[in-house]
Amino acid sequence: QVQLSESGGGLVQTGDSLRLSCAASGRTFSSNPMGWFRQAPGKEREFVAAISRSGDIAYYAGSVKGRFTISRDNAKNTVYLQMNSLEPEDTAVYYCASAATYSGVYRYVNAYDYWGQGTQVTVSS
Repeated sequence: QVQLSESGGGLVQTGDSLRLSCAASGRTFSSNPMGWFRQAPGKEREFVAAISRSGDIAYYAGSVKGRFTISRDNAKNTVYLQMNSLEPEDTAVYYCASAATYSGVYRYVNAYDYWGQGTQVTVSS
């Protein structure tokens, strides 16, 4: 069993920054790729960013590339999402997830077997 707990969400204005954190417990954190997804009201959950188990490879959705940065600290069992130049379109509940495999970097919801409870990010215009 894996427990994931996100933090760092909040209400900000357009152009502001936030850093989300996701603390993991329950299995060896460094064994699995991690991802961030988000879900806005009335929309499906969508991919935001993913990172390899070692942290050397990262993928981003086109809508956040250049503004968001995913990173991980395996010594602290934590994955981060630094979000800069936030826009109202970034408003959503953000979820971190742990992949079901031990290699690769994944954009797809089905690749992840454990999810956090989510943290709300609201960007006002």
